[in-house]
Amino acid sequence: MAKTVLITGASSGIGEETAKGLLAAGYTVYAGARRVDRMQPLAGAGARLLALDVTDDTSMTTAVETVLQEAGHIDVLVNNAGYGSYGALEEVPLDEGRRQFDVNIFGLARLIQLVLPTMRAQRSGRIVNVSSIGGKLGEPFGCWYHATKFAVEGLSDSLRMELHPFGIDVVIIEPGAILTEWNSIARDGLMKYSGDGAYREGARAHAQMMASADRGSLPSPPSVVARTIVQAVQARKPKTRYATGGGAKPILFLRSVLSDRAFDATMRLFERQAAKSAT
Repeated sequence: MAKTVLITGASSGIGEETAKGLLAAGYTVYAGARRVDRMQPLAGAGARLLALDVTDDTSMTTAVETVLQEAGHIDVLVNNAGYGSYGALEEVPLDEGRRQFDVNIFGLARLIQLVLPTMRAQRSGRIVNVSSIGGKLGEPFGCWYHATKFAVEGLSDSLRMELHPFGIDVVIIEPGAILTEWNSIARDGLMKYSGDGAYREGARAHAQMMASADRGSLPSPPSVVARTIVQAVQARKPKTRYATGGGAKPILFLRSVLSDRAFDATMRLFERQAAKSAT
């Protein structure tokens, strides 16, 4: 019997590529996203599409109930939906900070709550939470985003121990720089909130750094992360963490060996270099 996977944020990027990879590996895939029209190619490849908004409890409850009614079980949940909200903490409205947490952490947690009863009953399951190397380090103007990813890391570590008695694995995926819509959305938010205010000099330099990273050789295609997720789903005994793509491993190593102040200085150096290259 084919195992059933529910993936969030499947309309583009990492989620879309992960759905393709798991379909190719023989899984029954339920692909969820707000933009159902953009998932039509996945339907053609054999995925079942779900209208899924991770900030709407009714939408999440309905999606999980649909999977259970049709497939009878959920073996894997891939929590991939998320975005990066950037801007100086002083200038980003609290409502936007709350939305960042709603999408990146509370939606993830609620879906886990919804799938756990069936996973506990079958005494097996795998929860794959897509975090980021941003769950291990900070950067200027990313306060809200990094706070959510640090939260994903802590939630996942605690949950892994909670669920061990029930045979349910919890895996964290930590992508580095990836060629998706994420970067442009984050830059747009940064300039919207901080491009013209008291923080404009630093915000513009940071936006230039992010844009130059997207144009350079560092970012990986989303398929790299998708292959890692498929590997984590298929592994008999998965790792607790997978750092993958776009310089993830060397950046995390650099963060581990540098002091806090040395890492801060390195980030400022990158910003200055990006600002120079843009002039």
